[in-house]
Order: sequence, then C-alpha cells, then structure tokens
Amino acid sequence: MRVVALGGGRGLQATLGALRAITEDVTAVVTVADDGGSSGRLRRELGLLPPGDLRKALTALAGPDAWREVFEHRFGGTGALAGHAVGNLLIAGLIEVVGDPVEALAAAARLLGVTGRVLPMSTEPLDIEADVTGLDEDPSTVRRIRGQVAVATTPGRVHRIRLRSATRRGEPPTACPDAVAAVLGADVVLLGPGSWFTSVLPHLLVPELHDALVRTSATRVVVLNLVPQAGETAGFSPEQHLEVLSAHAPGLRVDAVVADADAVTTPDRLRRSAAAMGARAWLDSVTADSAPERHDPVALGATLARAIAAVRGG
Repeated sequence: MRVVALGGGRGLQATLGALRAITEDVTAVVTVADDGGSSGRLRRELGLLPPGDLRKALTALAGPDAWREVFEHRFGGTGALAGHAVGNLLIAGLIEVVGDPVEALAAAARLLGVTGRVLPMSTEPLDIEADVTGLDEDPSTVRRIRGQVAVATTPGRVHRIRLRSATRRGEPPTACPDAVAAVLGADVVLLGPGSWFTSVLPHLLVPELHDALVRTSATRVVVLNLVPQAGETAGFSPEQHLEVLSAHAPGLRVDAVVADADAVTTPDRLRRSAAAMGARAWLDSVTADSAPERHDPVALGATLARAIAAVRGG
C-alpha cells in the first residue's frame, strides 16, 4: 500500500511512526516555510530550504542506527554552531553540494537507512501570511502577519493564511513535481496532525499540490490534533479544525477523520462536520499514556489501519 503523509514537525513524526507498522511504502511530503531556530538561521544565511522538518521526517523513518541519534544531536555552547542540529547542517550541506533538494534528501535517506521517502512540498523556501484579529483594541480589526514563527505564536485569532514564494516576491508557490506525482500515485493520503495553520494547511495552498489532493483516487484521511495549540488554534473545537480545512480547500473531499475519543466533547458535531466533507469520523483512544498531548504510534497505526481498510473495503 502506497501511503503519502503531508505535514511537518512533531505531528508528521507521529503519523510516520504510526504508518511504519502498516506499510513500508511511505512518502512524507514536508512543509518548507519554517523561519525560526536553526532552520531559520540556515535559511537566511544560505538561502536554502529550512531543513528542520525534513530532518524530523527522515529520523521518523530511519532504521535503528547510530546515525539517527547523531542526526538529532544539537550543539550546545554559545558559538556559531549553538542550537544547530547535526542533521540540519548535513541536509544543508548536501543541498549545496548536490544542487537538487530531492536528490540531497535521497542521499540523507540512504545514510540513515530510511524505509520510505522524504520530499519537500516545494523546492524553494516559502513564506506564510495570516489574517489575524484580536491584536488591537478593536477586536474586529484584521492584521496581516508574516512568517511561520509569528503565525504560530500570535496571541490573536488566525482566520486565514496564504503562502508566498520567498525568492520570487509576489509569486505563488510551486510544488515539488515528485510530491505531486506521489500524491497522484498514492493509495492513501494523510493530512495532519500538526500545527494546523503552519504545518497542515500550507499543503493545500500550493496550487499543483492542491489540485493533486483534489484529483487523486487515493483514500484521503485527516488526523486531528489531541489538543488545541496555543497561538494557532486556541479555543478551537475538533470540528472547527475541519471547517478551517474546508474553507481553505472547498473542493477537497475526505474519506475518514481520525480523532482521539477523549479529545472530542461533542461527537455528533464532529460526525456532522466530517460528513459534510464526505467522511466518516473514527473516534478511538490514540493518546500516549506518558504524554496526553501526543499520539501513541502503535494505537494510531491500529486505528488508521481499521479506518483505511473500512474505506477501501478490505
């Protein structure tokens, strides 16, 4: 079964960990709009794709090798390397040497013994813009803020986001052709969990990728977050996540929506919101015992397997 998972950060890591128990044919399509931390520094200094979310996807699919620990190691101290992850530096170096980000990520995958594939959603760095209210005395005043970190940490309410090319000012983003081909050739496509406005929705705002997600014959599954995220979705109910998703991609149909049963206070509302997108809601216990804000990969994998089998008639 060919599965494509779209997202970024820890949310995508959770999905990839769950999918490893279902199939070996996994492709991660990763957001490239990060502008903070080590990724932001490398992006600004070298003009390359921000490598952090790509690194996390690679290590989520990596074999049990010492390189995995090395990839995630961060330098301490106060010098120029402080805060940089080894994997970020290696990915940046590979992109500069190889020239093609897709080939550079394939080389990193071979080094890590990755089962599957990691692709950027675009081969150029992207910028996120958001319409936000609640930043002024008049709560209805809409402000436009720019940048992944600014959107993720805003104390206001995010209503809508847009995606722009960081190198071609004013131009829409272009999709990585390999990512588009992967979505069109997939048996199953997953969106979420993750930072809703900065890791999940951006995939729907790259025109070619959006069209592929709408046109693909794959089973489409949305995995909802366990808790609202401060700064992005504070106060959001599970069904509001779906409503925002639908507002950004009105033509997108979904087959299944997976959520943690304890995170859904009004199951009937979620079922109605899922049905409005053509989906069935699957409520199950998918939370890690030691960290209730994180998914348990084994439990999530089992729920995904059941939901996918039901949709596909297996």
